[in-house]
Amino acid sequence: MQDLGIQPLSGLTTLRVGGPTRVIQVDDVDDLVASVRELDDAGTPVLVLGGGSNLVPSDEGFAGATVLVASRGATVEHADTCGGIILRVAAGHPWDELVADAVESGWVGIEALSGIPGSTGATPLQNVGAYGQEVADTVARVRVYDRERRAIRTVMHADCGFGYRTSRFRHDPRFVVLDVTFQFRLGSVGEPVRYAQLADTLGVAVGERAPSRAVREAVLELRRAKGMVLDEDDHDTWSTGSFFTNPVLAAADVPAGAPRWPQPDGTVKTSAAWLIEQAGFARGYPGDGAPVTVSTKHTLALTNRGQARASDVVALARAVRRGVLEQFGVLLEPEPVLVGVSLD
Repeated sequence: MQDLGIQPLSGLTTLRVGGPTRVIQVDDVDDLVASVRELDDAGTPVLVLGGGSNLVPSDEGFAGATVLVASRGATVEHADTCGGIILRVAAGHPWDELVADAVESGWVGIEALSGIPGSTGATPLQNVGAYGQEVADTVARVRVYDRERRAIRTVMHADCGFGYRTSRFRHDPRFVVLDVTFQFRLGSVGEPVRYAQLADTLGVAVGERAPSRAVREAVLELRRAKGMVLDEDDHDTWSTGSFFTNPVLAAADVPAGAPRWPQPDGTVKTSAAWLIEQAGFARGYPGDGAPVTVSTKHTLALTNRGQARASDVVALARAVRRGVLEQFGVLLEPEPVLVGVSLD
């Protein structure tokens, strides 16, 4: 456990905004539990932070303590040709490093989640997903510290409450993720490709399979083209990734011409990116010189052009949200966690 003193959150987030906070770095489960318990006992507000890729903190910073989770490592708990691999991964372990290792090792199920920044412990919170895969597809259980019970608990998959970009952990600071256990199928061929753009890139039909390595390479290619792979020199990657989730609506409420993806419960998911662009917020909006713009590569990302503040991000997010609501009657919901700021 290391007290790193006061630091700007802008240095700990991929959006590169946010004011000062006291930072405590923890490198293992024992220190993570001990630090959160001590801060709770002292009545100090706690912000748990991994890779900072899904966070919009205020310019005023965070008045309590930010616990920076730096635990790493993955342990194979079980392996056989029938049951596959059971792998327990530390919360602070870099997510894309895990994906790369899984592809190289022949562990199937997360290859389409390549290139996503952040830590492994953050992925079950919002049930991270992309290109037809979700973390929930492979999560077996999540071990957490329960701040109310002051005890370590294991939450099995069925009790995680996974849904579209959500889980029982997403909006409940009661639970601090310590590690995540995955179950992977063994093989060199990935899961069926469910996303049309990825299938086209791979040259297969939707529902067909492709080698996991080819899937990873194709996903990285697609993400780079959208500014969704971190690059120090590319301001389009100075973002939280997708800023809004795709709306899930009653079929009758989907705007004419909008993409439609029917859901099992009869609702229809549509494209937030399409709504944003059709409402007048094109790539690069509002133009050169603005501190924050819609990405020049993808309308779903709001990007820091170099000197932005959190207030600039919030102002553009509000404008986009209001514009879509006025044009289509659809209220977009933010995907990143907002700390000390609000779009209302």
